[in-house]
Amino acid sequence: QVQFVESGGGLVQPGGSLRLSCVASGSFFSLAVMGWYRQAPGKQRELVASITGGGTTNYADSVKGRFFISRDNAKKTVDLQMNSARLEDTAVYYCNGVRPPAWVSSNWGQGTQVTVSI
Repeated sequence: QVQFVESGGGLVQPGGSLRLSCVASGSFFSLAVMGWYRQAPGKQRELVASITGGGTTNYADSVKGRFFISRDNAKKTVDLQMNSARLEDTAVYYCNGVRPPAWVSSNWGQGTQVTVSI
């Protein structure tokens, strides 16, 4: 059973930066495509950034050029650097696997709240 613990959320002003961190537990972490997801109030959860074990990244258009995902396979961590924050980035952010299925947890946990506000 894979598990993830997110941290680093908080309050940030528009234009500011925040760094989210995720610690994963489970086997063969380096083989998993990992992702950061977010869910804003009243909206569906969406994948904002993903990274393969080899470091290839992919971003949603809404965050491209502002958010940067990275990972450390030895430490089993995945980070999300958020820059140039916007009001619409306000959401609960979650770390989870994208594939293979064994690395996609059905337990999304509490995530970490990011609030962008003046």
